[in-house]
Amino acid sequence: MATVELRFSALPEHVRTARLVAAAVARRAGVDEAVLDEVRLAVGEACTRAVGLHQNSGITAPVKVSLTDEEKQFSIEVGDEAPHTAGGGASGAVGDDPEAEEDEMGLAVISGLVDDVEVKAGPDGGLIRMTWPTTPPPMLPPLA
Repeated sequence: MATVELRFSALPEHVRTARLVAAAVARRAGVDEAVLDEVRLAVGEACTRAVGLHQNSGITAPVKVSLTDEEKQFSIEVGDEAPHTAGGGASGAVGDDPEAEEDEMGLAVISGLVDDVEVKAGPDGGLIRMTWPTTPPPMLPPLA
């Protein structure tokens, strides 16, 4: 199992770098080429969400991204340190709050892009874990 960890300041301009790194590591891990755009978009949404949560909460800690190549799957975890309420969103009222609606929209987009997604949230931060299947590299015939 190989893991790549990325930490970046909670600034929108760093999200593109996270997307590029995620696509490169996913390709190397064996994620199907047809799915790489979904990986890129999902990571972009998750990182944009984390950046927004950090900025709205005044948190200066970096956003954390962990990319893990396991035996038959590739997973990406995007973590934030923003406090979340029991309802799963960032702290604050949900009713007519545009930030809460944007947060829910981002999670809906991620769920639409990734079949296997898990969202955890608590008072110390949140984590989005996304997983894709990998295909093993083709076996080379034995040398004669």
